[in-house]
Amino acid sequence: MARSEAPVVGVLALQGDVVEHVRAFARAGATVVEVRTPADLARVDALVVPGGESTTVIRLLDRFGLTQPVRSRVAAGMPFWGTCMGMIVAAHDVAELAQPTLDLLDVTVRRNAFGRQVDSAEVPLAIPVLGAEPFPAVFIRAPWIERTGPGVETLARRDGRGVMVRQRNVLGTSFHPELTGDDRVHDYFLGMVRAARPAAASA
Repeated sequence: MARSEAPVVGVLALQGDVVEHVRAFARAGATVVEVRTPADLARVDALVVPGGESTTVIRLLDRFGLTQPVRSRVAAGMPFWGTCMGMIVAAHDVAELAQPTLDLLDVTVRRNAFGRQVDSAEVPLAIPVLGAEPFPAVFIRAPWIERTGPGVETLARRDGRGVMVRQRNVLGTSFHPELTGDDRVHDYFLGMVRAARPAAASA
C-alpha cells in the first residue's frame, strides 16, 4: 500500500461521479488514485464508491476481481466511503429487494426513497460533526436508511430518516457532497483516513 505524506484516496472508477470526487479530494489535499483493478486498490489508503447504479457496480466489482479485495481491506481497517449508490453497495441489505451488496455497513437502505430524478433537491442539512453551518446536501434519486445496527452512528437525518452514518472505518452518505463546493465531508473522511494510517503502518 502506498505511503506518502498526503493520504492516498482511491475513487472507484468503474461508473459514477468519479471526476467530481477526484477534484474535491485534490482540493482537500489528498493524493487521488482512480481504482479499477486489485493492483490499483493495493496502492491506496482508503476507497470511495461514488454515485451511479448499484446493481451495475456490484457486477463490475465482481468482473474486475475487486469484490473480495475490497471486503478484505475494509475488514482490516481501510476507510471506506459510499455516496448515494455507494452507500447502497456498502449496506447489509436493501429493503424489499434481493440485491447483492458488499455488506460492509450494518444498515438497511431503501433505494430511491426520496423520489425519482425529478424530485432531486439541495437541502440545508444539519451535520453536527461538521460544525454549526448547515451542509448543502444534494439528493439525487437518493436512498434513506431504514435500519441501523448497534455499532452504527447516525450523523445526519432528513425528515427523520438517516442520511449520513458511520460504523468504525465505514462512512455512508445518501447525498452527493462531491457536487457542491463545500468540502467538509471530504475533509471529515480524510480525518478518518489519517487516523487509520498509523494503525495500518504498525500492522
